[in-house]
Amino acid sequence: MKMKDVIISVTGIQNGLNGPDSLELVTPGKYGVSPEEKLLVWEETDLTGLEGTTTSVSVGANTVELRREGAVNTTMRFDPREKQYFLYDTPFGSATMGLDTHRLRSRLDSHGGVVEIGYVVDLDQTVVGRNRFFIQVREPAPGHSDDIRYPN
Repeated sequence: MKMKDVIISVTGIQNGLNGPDSLELVTPGKYGVSPEEKLLVWEETDLTGLEGTTTSVSVGANTVELRREGAVNTTMRFDPREKQYFLYDTPFGSATMGLDTHRLRSRLDSHGGVVEIGYVVDLDQTVVGRNRFFIQVREPAPGHSDDIRYPN
């Protein structure tokens, strides 16, 4: 799959035990399209608390898989047809968590687009967060290669 440079905007909204919290990240990344999937890849920064981690998002026909590798290791599979479980592994410890996807929309084409996911995370059947995130992918404007800056 051929990958190209893009600008990725990720907005996450978490309704947890302490109320709603949101985070927006705009970062350079890579984007590729094949008949089976659309693939996004970016490097996390200290802004997200995941510095040293590579995040990839694979968007299929009915599912989205988010994989983090590095300082944090996890694979989350979003599938509105059935509840999923994932291992969340950090330097501080690991936990198996439940993932119940209630909204999954993707409007991606060869130039970019938007993915929206709404889901609930639980630990031992206790809800720890009701979350939504939006990923927007866009090509840099023609003649604006300065839009693409990679973190040091």
